[in-house]
Amino acid sequence: MFKFWGSQEQQTDPRPQEVSSNSWYPPSVVSSSSSSRPSTPNSSNSTQRPADQPHSLSHVSPAEAAAIIVYLKDKSADELRKLLSDKDAYQQFLLSIDLIKTPNNLRDELQNETLQLARENLAKESYMTQLRNQCMIIRTTELATAEEKLNELNKQKAEILRSYSPSSLLHQLQESINKTDEESEMLHKQLIEKEMDLGSFVQKYKKLRVEYHKRALTHLAAETSLLG
Repeated sequence: MFKFWGSQEQQTDPRPQEVSSNSWYPPSVVSSSSSSRPSTPNSSNSTQRPADQPHSLSHVSPAEAAAIIVYLKDKSADELRKLLSDKDAYQQFLLSIDLIKTPNNLRDELQNETLQLARENLAKESYMTQLRNQCMIIRTTELATAEEKLNELNKQKAEILRSYSPSSLLHQLQESINKTDEESEMLHKQLIEKEMDLGSFVQKYKKLRVEYHKRALTHLAAETSLLG
């Protein structure tokens, strides 16, 4: 009885070792594929020995191992051996898995969208170049004219502000006072030289002196307001 089971182990153990040694796939894939086969008393005895556990399983997470088992559990032994020995078959099977298909589809969509954006940008390059040339023309011609006009308007504005500044207004008022005083003196001189009769002199002189004192009082009030 014991010889029978021992001889059975010697016949079944080399098979997975031979497949895994001839396979070009990672040990994790081989071990996951082997674990999806139907269990037999002999295989269960061999997997229970700690020395036979592959060390590469530590690199595979339980979720990844479970996902692999879901897709491999319905495969026959011949199909599993083909996956381990045929690279094209393995690649085709791998691309049929949703876990691989979905990221690949997303990657393809992103690539297509990126290419589309690149094509649109290239199509707009000539239009952008045209706009750039128009901006350059505006900067060198219309902008220069507009800046020159703006500078002229700024000068006019500055002159107007200077003419209506308090100091300028006081100066203009003082000049008008001096002018009125000079006209009064000229009338007085004409009266002395008898170039004007007394009636005309009194009428014109009175008007000039009233204007003179009004401007003088305004000038004095403005100076007092500025100093205060």
